[in-house]
Amino acid sequence: MSGRARLTLCAAAASMMAACSLLPLASPSGWIFRALLCVCVQSGIGAAARRVPLARPLTVLAQALVSLLVLTVMFASDRAVGGLLPGPNALRELGDLVRGGLTDVGDFTIPAPVTPGIRMLLVGGVLVIALAVDAIAVTYNSAAPAGLPLLALYSVAAGLADGGAQWLYFLVAAAGYLLLLLAEGRDRISRWGRVFGGAAPANSWAGGSASTAGGAASAPVRTGRRIGATALGIALLAPLILPSLGSGLLDTTGRAGGNGGGGRGGAAAVNLVAALQDDLNQPEDQEVLTYHTNSTDLTGMYLRIAALDKFDGAEWSPSRQDAEDIPQVLPKPQGQSVDLKYKPVVTQIKADDDYRQGLLPMPFPALSVQAPGDWRFEPEGRMVVGQHGQTVSGERYSVTSMQLEPTAAQLAAAPPPTGRIAEQYTKVPGSLPPVVAQTARAVTKSATNNYERALLLQKYFTSGQFVYSTDAKAGSGVDAIARFLQTKEGFCVHFAFTMAAMARTLDIPARVAIGFTPGTQNAAGLMSVSLKDAHAWPELYFEGIGWTRFEPTPYRGTPPSYTQATPSGGGSDQPDQAPHGATATPAPATSAPATCAPENRAPTGDCAAAAAGGGGGPGGGGFAAGWLLLAAVAAVLVALLLAAPTYWRSRVRAGRLSGRPTAADGPTPTGRWSPADASGSGGGSGGGSAPPGRRPGPGGLALPAWREVVDTAWDYGILPDDSETPRKAATRLVLAGGLTGPAAEAVGALATAVEQALYAPEPRPVPGLATEVQRVRAGLRHSAGRGARLRATLLPRSSVRLLWSLSARWTAAAERFALATHRITAPVRRLFHRQVPQQ
Repeated sequence: MSGRARLTLCAAAASMMAACSLLPLASPSGWIFRALLCVCVQSGIGAAARRVPLARPLTVLAQALVSLLVLTVMFASDRAVGGLLPGPNALRELGDLVRGGLTDVGDFTIPAPVTPGIRMLLVGGVLVIALAVDAIAVTYNSAAPAGLPLLALYSVAAGLADGGAQWLYFLVAAAGYLLLLLAEGRDRISRWGRVFGGAAPANSWAGGSASTAGGAASAPVRTGRRIGATALGIALLAPLILPSLGSGLLDTTGRAGGNGGGGRGGAAAVNLVAALQDDLNQPEDQEVLTYHTNSTDLTGMYLRIAALDKFDGAEWSPSRQDAEDIPQVLPKPQGQSVDLKYKPVVTQIKADDDYRQGLLPMPFPALSVQAPGDWRFEPEGRMVVGQHGQTVSGERYSVTSMQLEPTAAQLAAAPPPTGRIAEQYTKVPGSLPPVVAQTARAVTKSATNNYERALLLQKYFTSGQFVYSTDAKAGSGVDAIARFLQTKEGFCVHFAFTMAAMARTLDIPARVAIGFTPGTQNAAGLMSVSLKDAHAWPELYFEGIGWTRFEPTPYRGTPPSYTQATPSGGGSDQPDQAPHGATATPAPATSAPATCAPENRAPTGDCAAAAAGGGGGPGGGGFAAGWLLLAAVAAVLVALLLAAPTYWRSRVRAGRLSGRPTAADGPTPTGRWSPADASGSGGGSGGGSAPPGRRPGPGGLALPAWREVVDTAWDYGILPDDSETPRKAATRLVLAGGLTGPAAEAVGALATAVEQALYAPEPRPVPGLATEVQRVRAGLRHSAGRGARLRATLLPRSSVRLLWSLSARWTAAAERFALATHRITAPVRRLFHRQVPQQ
């Protein structure tokens, strides 16, 4: 097998080994076989194009076009021309798949179900990375920079996935990169021939033995090892150094956006914030649920989705709990005594086909649930969560719940909470501003028990001091709560999160529920729930009664009867007319209320974005899919920018040693060769035209090769000198660089070739100059310190020639423009002068 074919196979293998890090993100993992097939076809096309050979850009273009054909056949063959060619309909279909995939990525937590859109993103993403790796490592002969796309792929996967086995995928990806480096090293060695390494006997560069030291590893192998070790160290430390991307997109905690459902065991939770960011901008409202119930208290039929009980200062989110199979009869709700009165209520619910939610909206507290599909029950929050991509879309299910009827006397007589409930649900972060606790104590100073404190807190928010407005900036962190208490303007999430936080400072266990208000009755006699019925409210715990709903948001919902012992004021009994969208319930076609402020529509959603537990606001958690992709692209661009000097230097070196003109070697101002030009300094001189009467011919490669040696020495800190002859420059390079043996001899051979090219009447070809340059480079690297080697690799000093070249081109372009302008305006000026009368 040829070295180039081996390098092609290793590039494809490295891409697929890095792609294995994506396996924990989606289930099932059969998509990777499709990706493998696409990468094999793409690599085969690249190998064939290089065999022809095609120009390098054409090779990459051919691979990209064939990859598009493969994706068309795989994902949009029914829309393709002849089932193969990607016509407008096929391209539109692929675009729809990408958009659907981005929506699905934002909707599900790890492991996400492999929907058609997610499959398209995974396969297409791996194919793009593989194309970049193949182009850089094989087509452009630079295996080391090819680690950047591999690192980007692994870093994104590592940043999203959370699990003890992630280190295994790192080892697999690292092994793939090392395999690629070793393959390139072997390919270069096979093209160099005999490799000189180690320390040879000290001899003058002008003579001496060409013997080798067989004990030491060759310079290319040492270089490959060091590059590999450096790259792997960066890949290992990058996830620890870079700031966290938060919980957006695919959450690592088993819940998307901090508010989805799904415990351990693969529950598919919905990233409510990410979905609302796009869906709330729809121009029209959308019905998401209809239900029929035998409840006698329709105003209390709140359809609860999730409970947010963990407050870390940045967001409210559900705590991680184990999910179990749904029992025939759900366990008794926490804290309820046997003498608490309730009525059993049966509710039949139908979800809209377009409402994709991984948690069941249902009355609280439920006694039993009959729902087809793959659902599990989470006892702590009493949530029913979907597994393996199960959503509520189009489902019909039945819920038997408790219509609680606690009395004010029972709530007032409830003893203070103790045990785990008191410990877990009264925690507040240390970053909570003191004004929250101070306000809570001031508002409730006249209360004698927790029930009275809860009533006074509710009255504080509904007494008219606060304004309900969807124009307020969303957020659920400590800063958003403090801002809400100061501005006294917000919507349901602000009221719910703030009352819950204030209750906790008073040692009242509290959490926040998200879901829907009861909705309105439609023409068919069913209750209709739309996206504008989305809501958030606090739940406070009372021993003997359990978790109890309160309603601090004015003009939203209805306060429970047990909270009306003290008039709530502030208009909280008024009908539910205000537009709203404050929940973490996503839907594919959510509508944004007309009163939503433009700044709240993106990227944090609107009105209810923060009800998802972390949207917007300082300290809010979660990135939307678009923002995470933007962050990944920005990271790749920064990495490419940092690698630009190294890549440009490698391209210049390859051009010089192959005899092609490079951007660093422009013509001299006089257009003539000179010894100073051969020194390689002077801001890009020395590569243009030959001396008068002499054409660049057999000796033409000597000057670019010498210029490469001078620039390499410059990269290691040996400055070029215009005033030196080639022989004097060679002597200084040997001494300053500490070169001995083959490296010193190579400098002498190159200096001799330059002298012949400059001064011989008929220059003769000198073979093996590229090999001599590689020997000099290896010698300089061997004698340099670790810091000098790192500087020469990552930030070579000679890369300043690129700036010189661009400056020269800019000056030349400006001069040409001025000349063209002068020629165009000259007739006008002459005409003007003729028309001016003589004085």
